[in-house]
Amino acid sequence: MTLLARLRKPAALLAAAALIALPLAGCGKEASGDNVAEAKGSLKKLVIAEPLHSTGYLPLYVAQHEGYFAEQGLQVEVIQAAGGAHVTAVVSGDAWGVIGGTESNALANVNSSDPIVSVVNVVNRANVYLMAKTGLAPTGSSPEELKAFLQDKKINAGRHGGTPNLLTRYLLVQLGLNPDKDVQLLEPADGSTVVTMVKQGAAQIANGAEPQIADGINQQVWGEPFYKFHDLGDFSYSVLSVKKSTIAKDPETVQKFTNAIIKALHAVQTDKELAKKNLKAEFPTLSDESIQAALDRAYADSLWSPDGTISEKALDNDMDVMIKTGIFKGSYSYAELVDMQFVNKANESKK
Repeated sequence: MTLLARLRKPAALLAAAALIALPLAGCGKEASGDNVAEAKGSLKKLVIAEPLHSTGYLPLYVAQHEGYFAEQGLQVEVIQAAGGAHVTAVVSGDAWGVIGGTESNALANVNSSDPIVSVVNVVNRANVYLMAKTGLAPTGSSPEELKAFLQDKKINAGRHGGTPNLLTRYLLVQLGLNPDKDVQLLEPADGSTVVTMVKQGAAQIANGAEPQIADGINQQVWGEPFYKFHDLGDFSYSVLSVKKSTIAKDPETVQKFTNAIIKALHAVQTDKELAKKNLKAEFPTLSDESIQAALDRAYADSLWSPDGTISEKALDNDMDVMIKTGIFKGSYSYAELVDMQFVNKANESKK
């Protein structure tokens, strides 16, 4: 049984806070497959907001580059909206959809007349790891050893309210540490600074994912992660979501979008060379070794959803982190946050 499995206990469901909108920064490219198809006819343009550019979002990028969206009559642009603005971009109408955690949607949906609903899964594991500065590592992995190691450390936990930050706080609470007193949490809005902060000595521990993990290892800033949150199992870490009104008014487009993502998930799972090619296209500055390391870690840890399904367990695991850390203080329901009709239809059509 994993450490988190041993530490987890039931908790009452508690109420929510609101997200603050921040400016959007465009980072997406129009895929070559989209452009080819566009020459044959008009494509419906959609914008997806992402909180950062992540190797975990590879299926979304594959659907762009391989023309899966274009096959469905869609042209999809991905924009980066950091600091929590990826969700508010959908609320404001600046984006058609968003990739991120269901817990962020739950926060944004408080008192909303048009809630955000998750329609297809992408990353079905808590894609967060803890790394220690080179020469600094825990003596073991038991709860007692981890507690002693983390006590009084400076930890780069990422943006306050973001899932990586909440997972770090969740672990500290489960170990019996007070995140606001027993450690020093550094909470930069830009997650891409994690390697630099540890390298310069601002932090001793970092939370992060690929490509930061491989980057830090290559620069000898840290070694392999000493803790993996993917042990939580099914976890709705990065799902694609749209407004409830979008589902009601234009279900055909939601279905087409979901069809493309399902095809991309299958491609990533079954064609590792295609996955590698597309990851290199999205992260051209990464070395071939870093690209391969990122893919090896993703496959080993069962990062991507095999069929786009968001299970009730995946949602409950995600929301439990919110509740235990005190960020969410209300009730939630699977039916309000998740709609699997499009995934079910897409998978049924493949049989």
